[in-house]
Amino acid sequence: MIIQEMVDILQAEVVAGATKVDNVINGGYASDLLSNVMSQAKTGDIWVTMHAHQNIVAVASLLGLSAVIIAGHVQPDKEAINKADAEEIPLLTTALSVFEVVGLLYSKGVKGV
Repeated sequence: MIIQEMVDILQAEVVAGATKVDNVINGGYASDLLSNVMSQAKTGDIWVTMHAHQNIVAVASLLGLSAVIIAGHVQPDKEAINKADAEEIPLLTTALSVFEVVGLLYSKGVKGV
C-alpha cells in the first residue's frame, strides 16, 4: 500500500512532502512519545501521532519513515511543514482520532510491531 491510498481512505490532507505520496507503507506505529517511536518504529512505517512540531519530522527522517499522520484536527506549525518539505517526508493531517486512524490502517492490512 502507498501513502496516496491512505490519504484517500483517511480523507487526509497532505500538508507537506506531496512529492513522496507514492512511498510504500511497510507497517505502522502510533505513539506521542518521541523516544518510544525512535526505539520501536521501523523504516518504512507510517507514524500516527497528535504532535505537530518539527521534532516529528526529525524523528521520521532519522528512521526513514514513509509518512507521519497527525490525527485529531491537530495542525502542524509552519516550521514542521517547512522541515517536512525540505526532508521530503509526507506529513498528513486528518480530523479522525488516533484510534480511528489506527483502526482504518489495520483494517487495510497495515500491521504494527
